[in-house]
Amino acid sequence: MDFKVGVGKSDFAALRESGNYYVDKTELIYELVNDTDNQVTLFTRPRRFGKTLMMSMMENFFSIRKDSESIFDGLAITEHSDFCKDWMNQYPVLFVSFKDAEADTFDSAYKMLGTSIADLCKKLSDVTDSELVNQADRDVFNRLMYQKAEEQDIKNSLKTIMRMMNAVYGKKVILLIDEYDVPLAKASEKDTSKNGYYSKMLDVIKGIMSTALKDDEFLQFAVITGCLRIAKESIFTGTNNFASYSVLDEDFSDYFGFSGDEVDAILEAADRKDKADIIKEWYDGYVFGDSHVYCPWDVINYLSALKKRKDAKPKNYWKNTSHNGILLTFVKRTDFDVADKFETLLNGGMINQAISDELTYDTLHSSEDSLWSVLLMTGYITKADPEEDDDTVFLKIPNKEIASIFEDTVVRYFNDTVNTDSINELLNSLWDGDEKRATEIVSDLLWNTISYNDYHEDYYRAFLAGVFVGRGYSVESNKEKGLGRPDIFLKDRRNRRAIIIEAKKSDEKSDLDKDCDKAIKQIIDEEYAEGISGYEQIFCYGVAFYQKQAKVKLLKP
Repeated sequence: MDFKVGVGKSDFAALRESGNYYVDKTELIYELVNDTDNQVTLFTRPRRFGKTLMMSMMENFFSIRKDSESIFDGLAITEHSDFCKDWMNQYPVLFVSFKDAEADTFDSAYKMLGTSIADLCKKLSDVTDSELVNQADRDVFNRLMYQKAEEQDIKNSLKTIMRMMNAVYGKKVILLIDEYDVPLAKASEKDTSKNGYYSKMLDVIKGIMSTALKDDEFLQFAVITGCLRIAKESIFTGTNNFASYSVLDEDFSDYFGFSGDEVDAILEAADRKDKADIIKEWYDGYVFGDSHVYCPWDVINYLSALKKRKDAKPKNYWKNTSHNGILLTFVKRTDFDVADKFETLLNGGMINQAISDELTYDTLHSSEDSLWSVLLMTGYITKADPEEDDDTVFLKIPNKEIASIFEDTVVRYFNDTVNTDSINELLNSLWDGDEKRATEIVSDLLWNTISYNDYHEDYYRAFLAGVFVGRGYSVESNKEKGLGRPDIFLKDRRNRRAIIIEAKKSDEKSDLDKDCDKAIKQIIDEEYAEGISGYEQIFCYGVAFYQKQAKVKLLKP
C-alpha cells in the first residue's frame, strides 16, 4: 500500500517533508488573519484533535526564521498569492507549549514550566548575539535558559523574549501558546488533596499571559489553544480584542478534526474504502459548531494499523491519551443524581443540559452544569444537533470508542460501589433457597446499577457475574457443564456446595415467571448439574429480567 501516515506527528515541517498524508487545514491561516481582527484568539478543543499540528503549521507559515515555500506547495493557502507574499515567513514567531508543565506538586510543575521556557530560549539563543538587544533583557534571557530565573522572570518571560525578537527583526511578534491550560488542569486535580496548588499555578500562568497579551506593543497577534476556556476575569484580565472559539461555535468549526469527505479521501488514498462504516461507527460523531467531525488521532492510528494488517480491528486509541479522572469525579459525587442521565447516554439516548464554555478550573466541580460542560469540552460527550442555539444543549456519546470508556469507567464504578451487605444477603438467600428474598435483592441491586446496551441478555449475565466475583467463591461464566454452558456456576468448595444460574431476558414484565421456568427447563435438559462430583448441595436457579426488575426461581427436588 503506497500510503504513508505517521502516528503522533505534530511537527508540520517534518510531516510534510517525510511525505506523510496531510489533511489540508491551511485555509485557517487566511481566515484567521484576513477575516478577523483578533488581537488574541483562543481555540479550545479536546485532546488529540490536531491543535498542536495546527500551531506548528502556523509557526512554519509565519516565521521569519524559516523558508517554508516548499512545504506549503500545493496546499490551499497558496491560492492566496498576495496574502502569502505579505505573510509567509515575514514575522518573528514565538511558539511555546505548556503541555509538559504538569506534576503532582507545585515545585515539580513549576520546574517543568521553567524547563519548557528554557528549551524555548535554547532554540532562540542566537537573538542574544544582536547588539540591538537590551543588555538587561539578555541577562534575563540567560537566566531563563539556564533555569536560574526568579519567579518574576518567569512571569515576564514571554514578553521579554518578544521584546528581544522585536528589536532583532524590527517587526512585531506573532505569539503561539499551545495547551495553555494543562498546568492548571493538573493543579485543579491535585487541589482536592494535601498537595493542592491551584492558586499558586494560576498566579504564575496569569502572570505569563497578562504580561504577554495585555496592551503589548511587541505583539502582532496571539493564538492560544487549550481544552477549556478559562473565564477571562480569571486569567485574561485586561486582554483587549479577545476572541474565543469553542466546540459550541460555528466559526473555525471544521478546522479541528476530519470531515466525512476528508476521511473518504484518506480511505481512498489508502485503498481502505471498505473500512468506512467501521471508522464512522468508532471514531465519528463529534459536532463542533455546525460541523460533523471525526477524531483525527483515532483515524490516523487505525489507518496505521490497517497499513500493516488489512484485517486490523478497531480499538480504543483515545483512552490511552487522556485519563478518565473527570468521569470518576462526576459519578462519585453523592450530591448529584446523575445515574439516570448516564444510563440514558450509555443506551444511545440524549440528555438536555445547560452548558457553559467559560469556566474556571477551581470551580469545575461546583455544579452539575459545570461538570457536564467539562465533559463536552473534553470530548466525552458531544452536541447531538449542530443546529442547536439555545441556553440548553442536547448531548450524546459520540461513538463506540467513547461509549467503551463510559462502560469501563462509569459502569464499573457503579458496580464496584454496590452495597456489600446486600450482596452477602443475596448469597445467603441463594444458599438458603429463599427465592423470594433473592428476587427482592437482585431487583434492588439492578435499580442502583447503571444499565446499558438496552438491557441485552449479555448485560444481565455480566451483571450477575460482577455481583458474585470477589466474594470468596469460585465463579465461572458460560463454561461448559453437562451438555451446555450455564450462565453462572458458583462453587463454595469449603462447604462442598454450588449454585448454577441460567438467566433470561423477558420481553414483558408478565413473562418473568414463565421465563424463569424456561431457564430451569434448560438447566434440566442440558444436564448442567450432571458430572459435578464432590459437591453435596447444588442449588439451581432460573433468573428472568425485565428492565430493572428480576424474578428468581429455585429448581425444587
